[in-house]
Amino acid sequence: MVGGQVPRVRRHELTDQEWELLAPLISRAATGRPRVVDRQVINGMVYKIRTGISWRDLLERYGPWQTVYTRFRRYAVDGMFTRALRQIQAHADAAGDIDCR
Repeated sequence: MVGGQVPRVRRHELTDQEWELLAPLISRAATGRPRVVDRQVINGMVYKIRTGISWRDLLERYGPWQTVYTRFRRYAVDGMFTRALRQIQAHADAAGDIDCR
């Protein structure tokens, strides 16, 4: 919360509930430079995918476009997106939100 107000979720960004499902699946680097905040980078990926802009045109609020792109590639190669999809589907199924007719 900022100044007693609930932070506004932007149109092309994850909600707190979506982030809670995804956050545990993100691997953490043990060493190296301080990372750009994971949620900020993931929101950059979501923004890029939902809007169709080029990586180089990514808004500065998501961090350097190269960082967002590099993590996107790393997550794609290591299967994080597949694990995330399975986690979200399992959560939706447990909540009765999936109709398999």
